Amino acid sequence: MHELVIRNVSILDGTGAPAQPGDVAVDGGRIADMGGGGGPGREEIDGGGLTLAPGFIDTHTHDDLAVAETLMAPKVSQGVTTVVTGNCGVSLAPIALAADPPPPMNLLGPRGAWRFAGVADYFAALDAAGMAVNAAFLVGHSTLRAGAMDRLDRPATAAEIAAMMARLGEGLDAGAIGLSSGLEYPTATAATTEEVISLARPVAAAGGVYATHLRDEAAGVEAALEEAFRIGREAGLPVIVSHHKTAGVANHGRTRATLALIDGARRGQEIALDVYPYDACSTILRADFAKDARRVIVTWSTPHPEAQGRDLAEIAARWGASEDDAIARLSPAGAVYFDMDETDVRRVLAHPMAMIGSDGIPGDAHPHPRLWGSFPRVLGRYVREEGLLPLAEAVRRMTSLPAERFRLKDRGRIVEAACADLVLFDPLTVIDTATFDRPVSPAAGIRTVWVNGVAVWRGGKVTGARPGLALRRAVDCVRPPLRPAEAGRRRERQTGGGRRG
Repeated sequence: MHELVIRNVSILDGTGAPAQPGDVAVDGGRIADMGGGGGPGREEIDGGGLTLAPGFIDTHTHDDLAVAETLMAPKVSQGVTTVVTGNCGVSLAPIALAADPPPPMNLLGPRGAWRFAGVADYFAALDAAGMAVNAAFLVGHSTLRAGAMDRLDRPATAAEIAAMMARLGEGLDAGAIGLSSGLEYPTATAATTEEVISLARPVAAAGGVYATHLRDEAAGVEAALEEAFRIGREAGLPVIVSHHKTAGVANHGRTRATLALIDGARRGQEIALDVYPYDACSTILRADFAKDARRVIVTWSTPHPEAQGRDLAEIAARWGASEDDAIARLSPAGAVYFDMDETDVRRVLAHPMAMIGSDGIPGDAHPHPRLWGSFPRVLGRYVREEGLLPLAEAVRRMTSLPAERFRLKDRGRIVEAACADLVLFDPLTVIDTATFDRPVSPAAGIRTVWVNGVAVWRGGKVTGARPGLALRRAVDCVRPPLRPAEAGRRRERQTGGGRRG
């Protein structure tokens, strides 16, 4: 008798192989049997011929705070079962702030959110809270700089680099999977390449990865790629190019050259990339970013919260101000920038090493629709409607490929003994419904989502379960046994407990 049997499904195993009909049985958070010969289940689901795939892995998120404080509806409604946090050089640990976080660190949350002096403290908080999804954690370079330096507009000294390396080492020992950087941001622009190489070396020794928001995604994108490749070569670790794009009208079409650069470098080192399926980006509101965009939508503003969801040009006109002056009055703030070309987006999506990362910002008052729509948008628009890539290949890019690149043990495939992260969806109806005007809207066609064998999304809503794990290196699918008092608190949380959903 199995705990769960999902019958009559078309199984995409995550490897890119064609779908096969069958059943999948689950016991103890792992896949116990595949095919049609398994026994009955205490719970049985008739899949009705729909597609069963490994749970999707969101390779690029800013969910550091959301995983502990919410039921992750924007992600589980898309079929996402694992998120990679701490991207773009910004991670919620290791730092405890007494003042407001500098941009872009403020994208993760206000001052009170920055309370984890060590990565071990952060993981302990996640374990205590429980999570609806699994979460792997990158240590952010900007976070390390902010914790070691008195000002961030200069290169770090040898002593400051040593202090950063010590905090990074503690984070790696606690289970962080690597280092991220955001060298385009003011918190890290002054950092030298050598500073990043110094930090990357202990990551390589620990078997981790380096994910980078490049120093320039516009006119200097090729040089920025070469810098990332150099960091990987000299430190001896894999490089993941975050949300690859060529931004600004003058740079449209340059993905031909950048992808050729990546392919050339891949012949001598391990390199991957991720992409979101939209021609607009989103981050903090900056005048230099706005100049390269054909349209700008304000996503949040501390001094002018009424501006959220409105176009920057409209706000400036109403105030009788230039756009630069309006940005100064709105800041600190966030924005969506329409600065990319759809042909470039398609070209990157079609690349065989391109993984899918939403890059959604859950704290935005009026978020980019990628927060709720990235994965179903690929499956519905780019697979079914446009035929840009086959369904099995798209699922591979969302499952086994990121599991391999981020070293996530026993995830990303439907195979016996693998962790039972699963999504049941209808390939004929799956599609994103979130738009730039109405960005908070669950996708269509995602029927049921299981994390470690437990349903977290069913019938168009979250279930309230929190079976997710903080994915320390080589983590198992199942938590260690809880002491009785801990088990009682866990039951209270899962049956309500006042958590936000």
